[in-house]
Amino acid sequence: MPGPSFLSELVGSFSQGAAGNPTVAMIEAAFRHHGLDWRYINCEVPPEKLGDAVKGARAMGWRGFNCSIPHKVEVIQHLDGLGESAAIMGAVNCAVNRDGRFIGENTDGKGFLKSLQEVTDPRGQSIVLFGAGGAARAIAVELALAGAVAITIVNRDKARGETLAKLINDKTKAKASYAPWTKAWRIPESASIAVNATSIGLEDGSAALDIDTSSLRKGLVVADVIVNPPRTRLMRDAEAAGATPIDGLGMLVNQGVISTKYWTGIDADPNVMRKEVARVLGL
Repeated sequence: MPGPSFLSELVGSFSQGAAGNPTVAMIEAAFRHHGLDWRYINCEVPPEKLGDAVKGARAMGWRGFNCSIPHKVEVIQHLDGLGESAAIMGAVNCAVNRDGRFIGENTDGKGFLKSLQEVTDPRGQSIVLFGAGGAARAIAVELALAGAVAITIVNRDKARGETLAKLINDKTKAKASYAPWTKAWRIPESASIAVNATSIGLEDGSAALDIDTSSLRKGLVVADVIVNPPRTRLMRDAEAAGATPIDGLGMLVNQGVISTKYWTGIDADPNVMRKEVARVLGL
């Protein structure tokens, strides 16, 4: 009989500002819960060392890795292929070792979509999306691929907003348009879902989106990508108006569930992961 194995399967994360990323705690909690001899290694990687980091992961037989800021676009040149949504949005946050080839996926939007679908199906719906950065791009692409018919990109920077709207119009069946983010922007009655994909509210529970809060209403689903604190000002305002709030913690946990599935084939228990994230963040 073969003896015990002391060789763990490896995955991890390459980012700058890695010390603030709680993903390692969440993923390793799932590994422990499901009895997997896997390790998740959180790595501080400056941009000029990203290629070396990917080569190292290949050399060591890593099963995959996450990529966070500032590597989500640059990592593509070091990979062997891309999944559908990652190819459309031109950004990767999860690489998967498939038969020795690193394939880039993006779980940012997928994690959000899974969280949203627990409350409502975006198919056929009109959506307002605040922001036009990386998170907004990932979310817009996944919403479009999931059948949303109209997406309004609300952003201060016109060029970035129009670029994202053009991406959605050119690469998906959804219709997207740019709207300038004017003071106290009003969510139209035609929209059934509103999403904050900006960093407003991050680590500041009092920070408010510059929107007309009277346009928050019953029947509107209001989602936020902010994880800490999970009960942002937007979430509290939505709740007070009778709208349905969806916090960013669910998006983070679902990203972890999807990444773990890509790497291990296991359907990880999201409750275990959410509980651990809440514990390490003191929520």
